[in-house]
Amino acid sequence: MARDIYDPATLKAMQLVPRHEFVPPEMKPYSYSDGPLSIGMGQTISQPYIVAYMTQVLNLQKRDRVLEVGTGSGYQAAILGQLVDSVYTIEIIPELSLKAKNTLRALGYENIVLKTGDGYIGWPEKGPFDAIIVTAGAEEVPEPLQNQLREGGRMIIPVGPHNGIRQLILISKKSGKIKTKEVMAVRFVPLVRPNN
Repeated sequence: MARDIYDPATLKAMQLVPRHEFVPPEMKPYSYSDGPLSIGMGQTISQPYIVAYMTQVLNLQKRDRVLEVGTGSGYQAAILGQLVDSVYTIEIIPELSLKAKNTLRALGYENIVLKTGDGYIGWPEKGPFDAIIVTAGAEEVPEPLQNQLREGGRMIIPVGPHNGIRQLILISKKSGKIKTKEVMAVRFVPLVRPNN
């Protein structure tokens, strides 16, 4: 797992969160393999390495308020919940949203707030955010999410054509200006929007 994951807080969070609790029963034997797993509804739980990498690159602080777009199983939200003050997470598929909410509640996470909705538009009434993590691939960076970044905030998002290789892009906001940096080639399921 270690590879280039060196942040002690991220590594500890990865050890503490029971990944097997976030996968369907038939996937439990593969819970700790370093690969993505199906969670149904055409969605996946990301490879642990990618979860750790995206978490580490955000350089999170304990007091941070974080937005996650694409709750999925709730696993990434749980990792974030170990590291920051509050996590707001959005899932567009109601069945996954409910399942994730129940899993997170059963595991005792009280600093994670979940809603069902269109993650592309973010959660403006809860912003601005110190960090935003998008766990599904977009064809472009959603402007509403950029607008919800606090000054000095960071966002990590996979961007590129659907059914193709995407670039993991790290975005930072400094003096009101947006800077972007490509950090890694990745594959991600598409960011689901209403009516698509």
